[in-house]
Amino acid sequence: MGKRSKFERREADFYPTPYPAVLPLIPFLRRESVKTFAEPCAGAGDLVRVLGSFGFRCVYAGDIRTGQDAFAIGSYGNADAIITNPPWSRDVLHPLIDHLKNIAPTWLLLDSDWAHTKQAAPFLPSCSDIVAIGRVKWIEGSKHTGKDNACWYKFDYKHRAGPVFHWRDQNPEIRTQRTGVCEQCGRPYELQRVSARFCSPACKQLAYRKRLSVTPGVTPTPSDCSEFRYVQHSEVARFIAEGWELLPALDGTHHGEYSALMRRRVEQN
Repeated sequence: MGKRSKFERREADFYPTPYPAVLPLIPFLRRESVKTFAEPCAGAGDLVRVLGSFGFRCVYAGDIRTGQDAFAIGSYGNADAIITNPPWSRDVLHPLIDHLKNIAPTWLLLDSDWAHTKQAAPFLPSCSDIVAIGRVKWIEGSKHTGKDNACWYKFDYKHRAGPVFHWRDQNPEIRTQRTGVCEQCGRPYELQRVSARFCSPACKQLAYRKRLSVTPGVTPTPSDCSEFRYVQHSEVARFIAEGWELLPALDGTHHGEYSALMRRRVEQN
């Protein structure tokens, strides 16, 4: 099956997925609470049967050899994920990655060398996980494994921070550092907690200022604009008497602990 093999490749890259190749993926599917999946390159159904034996339910199985073209399908209903061993021919694989990742989180079984090629560069930002499985015995009854190492790759169009590599026999609960993408500046950064959205306090403050500036009740109109300032709690009553309006603290900030955000409308001439 690999590029180093002297054997002629099978039609449509049809190589059934063996049981040992699926085992390293199972903990990661359970970690992500995957219960249902679609298999668009199902072949003879080997991968479907293996996953089914672990309690995962297949909601769709099709294959180009039996007339179901994966590129012609835009939805797999309630499938939690797409899991498949696709053709490795790059002219098919690359557009298939783009197509499937936009439908649902997608796990693909590929050669590990693929991640090191220039061709892979456009796809790696949306790859969140690479799970190493080593060499695979693709042909049942053979005494030999394939000559290429393989990995499970997870793709998701929502992910833009590149992959985390999981070495063989790694406990999926022992994670290497996860990265995220700052919602303000768009740069990748190391997540300190799962719910983090910004890479720094400065980006967080800028983002909330932008949100405040487009809030319907705050956005200036041609005849009206607003002045904002933070006021010590002891001074709030005086500012209210002078026509200032008390605003709630911005979500996710500590402003309310130390001071109050106030607004005063200023008429424009």
